[in-house]
Amino acid sequence: MPLLAAYFQRARSEMPPALQEIFSRRRLTARHGAVLTQLLTGQQLSVTELAGRLGVTLSTASELVGNLSDAGLVERQEDPANRRRTLVSLQQEYRPAVLSFIAIRAAPLLRAMASLSPRDRAGFVAGLAAWGREAQP
Repeated sequence: MPLLAAYFQRARSEMPPALQEIFSRRRLTARHGAVLTQLLTGQQLSVTELAGRLGVTLSTASELVGNLSDAGLVERQEDPANRRRTLVSLQQEYRPAVLSFIAIRAAPLLRAMASLSPRDRAGFVAGLAAWGREAQP
């Protein structure tokens, strides 16, 4: 676990410079990064959907989206089908930087998974899924 902690602590230093500057200047955290990751699919998500995916309250998701919008990283717009819903999308100009960052951060896991046999890979995934279920509040 200490090795994984070090991996997570160096995340900011592996960010592309444009993202690193915004995250530092705006005091954004890993939770903000998790929102950006959810928006990489290219589809707009509601704040409620983001809250569910991230496992946070609606007010927390709204605050994170507001911070990211103020930083210029995401765009918020009213859902034309339901004016009470806010839809969120990643600003296109930052998509390459976020994709690059995710690729850098995912590389060690992808290399580790590639080195495992199919049986060991399935066991690893099953173990992570079990851990994820147990970690839920």
